[in-house]
Amino acid sequence: MTSYHCPVDGTRSPITALTWCCPVCRGPWDLDFTPARGVAVNALAGRADSLWRYKEFLPLDTSAISLGEGHTPLVPLTDTVSAKLDFLMPTLSFKDRGAVMLGELARRLGPDRVVADSSGNAGTSFAAYCARAGLPCTVYVPEGTSAKKTEQIRAHGARLVTVPGGREATARAARAAADEPGVFYASHVFNPYFLHGTKTYAYELWEDLGGRLPEALAVPVGNGTLLLGVALAVAELRALGLITARPRLIAVQAEAVSPLAAAFRAGADDLLPVGAGDLLRDGEGGADGLLPDGGTVPGGDVGAGGVPGTGGGAGAGGVRGAGGNAAGGAGGVEPATLAEGIAIPRPPRARQILAAVRESGGTFLTVPEDGIREAQRDLAARGLFVETTGVACWAAVRAGGDAVRGEVVVPLCGSGLKTGMAASA
Repeated sequence: MTSYHCPVDGTRSPITALTWCCPVCRGPWDLDFTPARGVAVNALAGRADSLWRYKEFLPLDTSAISLGEGHTPLVPLTDTVSAKLDFLMPTLSFKDRGAVMLGELARRLGPDRVVADSSGNAGTSFAAYCARAGLPCTVYVPEGTSAKKTEQIRAHGARLVTVPGGREATARAARAAADEPGVFYASHVFNPYFLHGTKTYAYELWEDLGGRLPEALAVPVGNGTLLLGVALAVAELRALGLITARPRLIAVQAEAVSPLAAAFRAGADDLLPVGAGDLLRDGEGGADGLLPDGGTVPGGDVGAGGVPGTGGGAGAGGVRGAGGNAAGGAGGVEPATLAEGIAIPRPPRARQILAAVRESGGTFLTVPEDGIREAQRDLAARGLFVETTGVACWAAVRAGGDAVRGEVVVPLCGSGLKTGMAASA
């Protein structure tokens, strides 16, 4: 096995240590891994009909707990836009790509138990793969998580812990448990094996399109695990000489929770600072209650609100340019959005996400709640039943604009069976 390294301070750790974050800066790990050379697209014919067909490009080349995840269909929506149907996964979401990698790693390491936190889909996926591996699993979810997702987590035998508050409070609860001895923290944010699973989304597109990638890839972004996986695959494919052109990354957030879009619009390299006026007694904040400058708020959490962007508003069903809304909710409290899976006020990999989008020549777009509702109805009318988070990219792309010019692929990330149709406003 390879080792973890911290992209901020260079700290390293063996994977067998179960150290879930950098002990110096408490940030996420990256992975020391270089894919094998000499595999062309025409060499893949006849291989396993799953993401494991790309074994030379993966840090784990086989899995004893695979459920046949990956290799999902690519279907046209318009003359220039296609959709990759990642809701046709074993647990009905794209999170299976990363969860099978982490689940297999956990199986090989043999911890006492596995802990995960999620807004729902990652939790259902980890619960399924831990069941497959015979590992005890505890999944922390925020209150208000879709009932169908929590039912699925329980069905796979995982212990479900509902945490009062939002996504950040849930992450803090899981990380406290992850610090206990013998615990493997299956974090889709902090553990880079997850990103090496989600990168197979781009490898599949490369194969589907005959050894190339589209001009642009629209990706929903909360913690950025799919976007960073795609960026990783693009970098690997270019380094291996398997592609020359780099696709633009179009990062999509809900207007109600768009901290990355606000930072992008402001030209910032990281999330915008939390001002003193944004700190509320009941607010949410970053990992472990830290301010962006490393300070803490005695006796309280950090507010999630930030500086409003300068973009103009949009009508119902429309789309805002980068930073068209505040970086977080009013007064630092996580606002409600139908796109619960990307409602992340302080993503730990924010710097990497912003850098990846800029390096690709891409941009951020934000979508209003009415746009999410309309996109879900539109896809259903086309025969595709997709959950509300999973339609965010189609909501952005169908609104048009220069950012979505040329050939574009959108992921339909989760099944509508997980949330049902969004209620009318």
